[in-house]
Formats: sequence, structure tokens, C-alpha cells
Amino acid sequence: MVGASNKSAANCAAICLGGRGTSTSADTPSIFANLDEWIRHRLRAIHLKHWKRGTTIYRELRARGLPQAAAARVAANGRRWWKSSGMLINVAFPIRYFDQLGVPRLAA
Repeated sequence: MVGASNKSAANCAAICLGGRGTSTSADTPSIFANLDEWIRHRLRAIHLKHWKRGTTIYRELRARGLPQAAAARVAANGRRWWKSSGMLINVAFPIRYFDQLGVPRLAA
């Protein structure tokens, strides 16, 4: 999973930084903040999709420090990746996790 995460983060960084130079003086910084949120949401959904089964999702989220009830709730929606990636999974994958992977912030 680490390899897939790094590959996704690298692809995301290349795409985001490619257009960053042309729009650094944007009049609407909230658009970039919303785009940052969407990118992180999508990367969390990719994690859930890679784990596939509810038991694997539960085990991985517990290993990342998510409380038992929250991990069970996310794992119960194992096939609804987009919905689950917007739930309590933010505790398991905080913004600093994506910073460590090298995902750039557009709203900085």
C-alpha cells in the first residue's frame, strides 16, 4: 500500500505543480482551498478502495489510531469509498500525512 500511496501522491504532485505557476495570483483563494480538500478526500478514497474488504479497512484504520467505533463505522460502508472517505477517516489520514507523502498544497 505504501508504494501505491507514494505513486498516487507523486502523480498528484506533478499535476498540481504543473498548473500552479500559472495561477499563483488568483483572485479566489477559496477555490484552491476547496481543491486541496477535494484532492485529500480523493486520496483517502483511494486508500479505502485499495483495502477492498471491511475487515481490512477496519484493521488498517485501527493500526492508524482510529477509535474502535469509528473504524467499525467506516468499515461497515466498505464499498462506499467516497462517502466513507469523508467520514471519520480524517483522523487516520490527517493533512500532515499527505504533507509527508509530498502532496503539495495549492492554497498556501
